[in-house]
Amino acid sequence: KTVYGANVIVFEGILAFANKELLKLLDMKVFVDTDSDIRLVRRLQRDIMERGRDVAGVIKQYNKFVKPAFEQYIEPSVQVADIVVPRGGENFVALDLIVQHVHSQLEKVSQGAALASAHQGQPLPKTLSVLESTPQVRGMHTIIRNKDTTRDEFIFYSKRLMRLLIEHALSFLPLKSVTVETPQGTMYEGKRFHRQRITGVSILRAGETMEQALTAVCKDIRLGKILIQTNLDTGEPEVSPAAAWHTAMQHWHVTNHPSFPPQLHYLRLPKEISEDYVILMDSTVSTGAAAMMAVRVLLDHDVQEDRIFLLSLLMAEMGVHSVAYAFPRVHIITTAVDKRVNEEFHIIPGIGNFGDRYFGTD
Repeated sequence: KTVYGANVIVFEGILAFANKELLKLLDMKVFVDTDSDIRLVRRLQRDIMERGRDVAGVIKQYNKFVKPAFEQYIEPSVQVADIVVPRGGENFVALDLIVQHVHSQLEKVSQGAALASAHQGQPLPKTLSVLESTPQVRGMHTIIRNKDTTRDEFIFYSKRLMRLLIEHALSFLPLKSVTVETPQGTMYEGKRFHRQRITGVSILRAGETMEQALTAVCKDIRLGKILIQTNLDTGEPEVSPAAAWHTAMQHWHVTNHPSFPPQLHYLRLPKEISEDYVILMDSTVSTGAAAMMAVRVLLDHDVQEDRIFLLSLLMAEMGVHSVAYAFPRVHIITTAVDKRVNEEFHIIPGIGNFGDRYFGTD
């Protein structure tokens, strides 16, 4: 099972250090050691009480198979361990050391991610394309940004903007020169899209509103959906209930860390998507957290980074820089870019909660 957005991944097994390729991926290697007498006592207790075996049989098996196998295959792997923990889970000093180290590494990662927001005020990335701000486009933005706009008008003009955005995005797809014959018998030099397929992927729920505009201009396009709920307090993808493991870590001083493992709630992608040009749609991009997770999902399905087009009606500079910093070859296309994000992670001046206004749930 693929894990998306996890802060810490724990890989456990008695032969965890046997694979050299896996060792290269591990940031910290911990060998949990236990005295051989204690191991034997545990085995005796388990086999006698739970499996109904006799003492002599257990000891014979231990000396003939278990102990030699441990000494030959498992014990030598202690040489590659960064930390050796005697007495296992009862060694709270060692556990505290490990957790503090993980905590410090997470802080370094957070500082690295903060570099993207430090780009605010800097020139926007070259991978960004903003729809030309014609009087018509500004007029539609005025309507959808107005808090007094009725829901019917909001939907109507949002759809118009979406159509323009989709048409603008299609101009960045690779085209080849072709010559066709007109009904008058003359030749016309034109362009035609390559034979590669286009797939649309919407980030639910607001991104789904752009599907109608996409299907209106792209015939027989395949559609996929990704649901990544955003935590309104942090602006990050929402934590899953399984993240309650943090409460067990209170003794190890990490509960106040601002990041929590996010959860991918739903994923449905068309088959054989790896060679497609993918149009990834979300109505707004503020911090860029959900968009980055969606891009990561596509990359894990072997979609090429430079074939991903992130489309949004409105983006904040912070979100633009975050996505471009993490994925420099992803094409970012929008109708407007606003300067900042407030403490509630809303784009300012923005358009409010697009999904609530569009679906009438505000």
